[in-house]
Amino acid sequence: MELLQEEGYILIAFAIIIFGLLAVDLYVFNKEAHKVSTKEALNWSIIWIGLGLLFGGYIYWNFGMEKASQYYSAFLVEKALSVDNLFVFILVFKFFKVPDKYQHKVLFYGILGAIFMRAIFIFFGVTLIEMTFIPTFQLYGIEFNINVVMTIFGLFLIYAGIKSWSQNEDEEDSKDFSKSMGTRLIHKLFRVDPKYHGSKFFVKIDGKRFATQLLVVVAVIEFTDLLFAVDSIPAIFAISNDPIILYTSNIFAILGLRALYFLLANSFEMFHYLQHGLAFILTFIGVKMILSAAYHIPSYISLALVFGILLISILASLKRYRVVRRRIKEQG
Repeated sequence: MELLQEEGYILIAFAIIIFGLLAVDLYVFNKEAHKVSTKEALNWSIIWIGLGLLFGGYIYWNFGMEKASQYYSAFLVEKALSVDNLFVFILVFKFFKVPDKYQHKVLFYGILGAIFMRAIFIFFGVTLIEMTFIPTFQLYGIEFNINVVMTIFGLFLIYAGIKSWSQNEDEEDSKDFSKSMGTRLIHKLFRVDPKYHGSKFFVKIDGKRFATQLLVVVAVIEFTDLLFAVDSIPAIFAISNDPIILYTSNIFAILGLRALYFLLANSFEMFHYLQHGLAFILTFIGVKMILSAAYHIPSYISLALVFGILLISILASLKRYRVVRRRIKEQG
């Protein structure tokens, strides 16, 4: 009973912190539409990552090392996979030619939607997993405790990792977002004026109400995040079955996504091997899910491995970037 009360207090404090900071971000620092500078993006990235790390310290203080390791592992996995989602955001903004000063607003409302969707996915997913264990049995002296949903998720993540490794960048660049579910939904619900009217989502033309192109972009971003969650949410279920740990780590990770987008939007060519690192992480987590039926890989090992893979892929990417830049200078 005391544990449930403690978790309730955590959620209340978490909600106050998150919505308070979002209100400050939107209505104080970003009251007027503007292009987000690198300095502003860096400052907000430091704030969100710092808050996420501090909250992990609170988890450690109250619940111990195991829960803290789970929190930081889920935080790091979600943050890493979020970077992959940024590639798609860039393509969406390029496709719809979204002015720089309105991109912040689109991402803000995209994250608000993600906060609510992740709550549904995580709390429903934990309940579903608890309901789908099959009776324990032994085989060759090894005890197996198989969960049907975890096994399916594991196989899916292995498939997603392999697919991500061999993903063709040209195919991504040629995506037609005018046919996406978000675009079709807005066109079905409203009359749409294919223009931008400042930062407005709706405008009146000749006495009739029209949705603007900006609302279409928000819908596309929301559906993009929904598809992204199909990869990232199953991945964190391999780390913990505690919905509080999973939800708080997940939200702190995606809150920094908006600032990270503006920080990295002009430098993605520097991270060529990051996609391969993320593919390896997805595959590892899928394998961990399947192995969990007979063997539990400790959270601190998962944390160290995920961090190591990210570090190696980033360092290898930066080295490649320097070599490519040097060759261009020599040839030019």
